Amino acid sequence: MTKVAVIGAGSWGTTFAKVLADGGSEVALWSRRSELAEEINTFHRNGDYLPGVNLPKTMSASDDISKVLASAAQVYLSVPSQSLRENLAEWGHLIPKDALVVSLMKGVEKDSGLRMSQVIAESGIDSSRIVVVSGPNLALEIADEQPAASVAASSSLDSAKLVAAAATNSYFTTFTNTDVIGTEFGGILKNLIAVAIGIVNGVGYGQNTKASIMTRGVSEISRFAVAFGAKPTTMVGLAGLGDLIASSESPLSRNHKAGEMLGKGYSKKEVLARLSQTAEGLASVSTILELARAKGISMPIVEQVELVIEGKMSPKDIAPHLTHETEEPQGE
Repeated sequence: MTKVAVIGAGSWGTTFAKVLADGGSEVALWSRRSELAEEINTFHRNGDYLPGVNLPKTMSASDDISKVLASAAQVYLSVPSQSLRENLAEWGHLIPKDALVVSLMKGVEKDSGLRMSQVIAESGIDSSRIVVVSGPNLALEIADEQPAASVAASSSLDSAKLVAAAATNSYFTTFTNTDVIGTEFGGILKNLIAVAIGIVNGVGYGQNTKASIMTRGVSEISRFAVAFGAKPTTMVGLAGLGDLIASSESPLSRNHKAGEMLGKGYSKKEVLARLSQTAEGLASVSTILELARAKGISMPIVEQVELVIEGKMSPKDIAPHLTHETEEPQGE
């Protein structure tokens, strides 16, 4: 039985801990709050984030991170992307020297523009020990054991395979690839398109508008990811198109929900106050556009999302004609 640690007891961290436990691993989950850890240990529930879900008895939780990390062969990180560097500076030295470090996060660091695997690497973890997991990952559906799949990516295929083996069970399958850049950017960029779809849904536009934005959105995020070294095929796989479809329409998607509130006229400040968890799309949009402009990449949909977030464009003005191109590029 593999001993694994999951850092972060929000909806996704707790869900993935369940996936790992149901796959046969011995799982220790770190919670910031001692009362939540006690609830998980005593009642096998996380009522704040996964109401109605029974958690495996092979899962334990603690607010003592040194206890959670001790002897872990794999360490899964599920903390807000903007606090990852600070967290690693505080307790990164407690991660066992030979442990695989797995990012469950989908965001870019605001000040540096770095992906989460790059932030982890800057903390001193060798790239061969870093794995990223991404895909259509709506936590409540997976916690409810509805069949789903994801992908584990690493520069070391052996590391990716070890994580895929741990994160596979009767209802959840994890595939592997070595395209870390594409897998991470797929998870990051789909959030921005999901916000756009949420906005038009909040305005009241129908399926034609949403289908147009989603389809052109795939083209837009693919251009960006490939320019930064991703493989085009990754963007039409689980980490790209698969994640985009799940996040763009589901009321379980925080990014969709954030966009929908913007479409209904709420300000960014009001949206953030009403969300119980982080919508990474709102945090990442400006940084992604800075990276795009530095490489001369056109991202008209994301640009208009930023204008809506900043209150500089009426949500009803976001529409399918979000590109200056008059001809759809072949193969897109």
